[in-house]
Amino acid sequence: MLNNRITIRQRQTGSDAAGQPTSSMVDVVSLWADILHPSGIEAARADAPVSTVRASMKVRLRSDITAAMYVLSGSLLYDIKAVLPDLKDRRFMFLVCEASK
Repeated sequence: MLNNRITIRQRQTGSDAAGQPTSSMVDVVSLWADILHPSGIEAARADAPVSTVRASMKVRLRSDITAAMYVLSGSLLYDIKAVLPDLKDRRFMFLVCEASK
């Protein structure tokens, strides 16, 4: 059941009026998803605890979503690691995602 509203975002680079490089996140599309959290990992990096959340998000099939994009769900920003087809139902696809906080 697609019952979570998510926003697909991508990084946009450019330059400001002074010619300095800029980078910002822009919204591409908002859509409904079924989010599964199969695992979470907590580790220490540089003496600070870091939590990593992995998720699989089932969405309707689209051709404009790539692994170079991000998913915003609530206040958590996920990095899309892979875009995979749903082999049982070709109307859908899975976004394999990871977020660190």
